[in-house]
Amino acid sequence: MVSRAEQAMRRERPEMQTGEGTLENLVCEASVEIKNAEGLHMRPAMKFVDVASQFECEISVSNDEMKADAKSIMEMSMLAATYGTRLALKAEGAQAQEAVSALKELVEVRLFDEPPPEGVGA
Repeated sequence: MVSRAEQAMRRERPEMQTGEGTLENLVCEASVEIKNAEGLHMRPAMKFVDVASQFECEISVSNDEMKADAKSIMEMSMLAATYGTRLALKAEGAQAQEAVSALKELVEVRLFDEPPPEGVGA
């Protein structure tokens, strides 16, 4: 059964899904699109790992071909996500919702602090 607070959260953030359970096993998922011109090369991958590592939860990132631990620079760099690639984020644990929100902002709003492709607005 979904609480009223969770229903309100889903209305405010329909792109994110939160699963049932206690805070220890809270599950939050979202889809993000790489929007910076150079994609997920080493510098943005390291920023992603740095942000993910701030949260007490397990975070995975996947594309159509592979799944990576969001706190591992080696695994994140192997995703080789270019501009326009869609990635699925999944966080499990006490800070799952906060982690997914922060990572989504890093990827789609801040663009890893890099420019979008020429001729494309942020």
